[in-house]
Amino acid sequence: NTAELTAIGHALRWALIDGKKDALTIRSDSEYASNLTIGIWKPKANKELVRRIRSFWKECLLNRTVTVEHVRAHRGHRWNERADHLAFRAMEGRNPDPLQFWKPGNR
Repeated sequence: NTAELTAIGHALRWALIDGKKDALTIRSDSEYASNLTIGIWKPKANKELVRRIRSFWKECLLNRTVTVEHVRAHRGHRWNERADHLAFRAMEGRNPDPLQFWKPGNR
């Protein structure tokens, strides 16, 4: 779950840097990471990472509406499939397929 938490942290940090005020929805296939982010659950591990992510979360909420939405893994959600592709390729030390050539389901 460290990867999922880190991804949410990057999304929130990007939103802060971006500076826009429109609504933001973060979609994650990890209910665990989502619930840690919004403070429903308390972390048993990665406490410093969760603390930092919650800090980003609270700061984002000062300027915009932010929600976390659960998407089911491996169910054809295009961008969840893309995230899985990027993670898999990184794990193998390979470059990802460029977006224009990538098809959901390709590793």
